[in-house]
Amino acid sequence: MFNFAKSTALMLLIAAVALAADVSGTWTASFDTQVGQQNYTYTFKVDGGKLTGTAKSNLGEGTITDGKVNGDDISFTENLNYQGMQLMIPYKGKISGDEIKFTRTVAEGFDPETFVAKRAK
Repeated sequence: MFNFAKSTALMLLIAAVALAADVSGTWTASFDTQVGQQNYTYTFKVDGGKLTGTAKSNLGEGTITDGKVNGDDISFTENLNYQGMQLMIPYKGKISGDEIKFTRTVAEGFDPETFVAKRAK
């Protein structure tokens, strides 16, 4: 019975990883911010539940760190050098097909920004 429990737990773990949304590839978004309209291109790579990549906007390009994908949840930090200031912008999102609804907070004291990124085709 112990082997059955181990096998069942392993199968559930494999199923959870298999059910993680595949966000690998290119995504785009355009949204208003405190510094004006931003046009972003995100390039994601997922390995298991780990997310890496880049976030490129009209303000510069940053790397993605601390990225995770768990089912339809996604989170990461964009590391952006903006006018000589290093910004670490946390993102949280919900994946739904070819769209991700994101919320990010650029800095403490600023309102969170909510927008939708779409898979580039």
